[in-house]
Amino acid sequence: MPRARLIRQTGTMARARIDDGAGRAAVRAALAEGASASRDIRAQAVRYTLQLLAEQAEGNTLEVRVPPFGATQCIEGPRHTRGTPPNVVEMDVATWLGLATGTLAFADGVASGAIHASGARADLTGHVPVLPLN
Repeated sequence: MPRARLIRQTGTMARARIDDGAGRAAVRAALAEGASASRDIRAQAVRYTLQLLAEQAEGNTLEVRVPPFGATQCIEGPRHTRGTPPNVVEMDVATWLGLATGTLAFADGVASGAIHASGARADLTGHVPVLPLN
């Protein structure tokens, strides 16, 4: 059985794993309602998809931030332990959900300026989508 992973939430304590059914429902609702989705729905959708990323790309080399709802570390490689991480990818909720579900390619998000990536290993190509839309 896979160990339970905690997602580090920006500005809050770590949270327990989000159930797949509840997480998928939140993602569907957030995508359907867009910016008019409730804060709780958008937060759960972001946290759930960040949880999937952390599970599918375990490691601590890259920090992915989706303010104000969450951040996680992922991808194997050199470990970051103190201060500002050297490899960071940051974006808004809509951009993250597009990446997470496969409606936006990482390179396109970076090229458009919707994704801010800093560091030699700040690349999610090959790790997204985490929840492809069928």
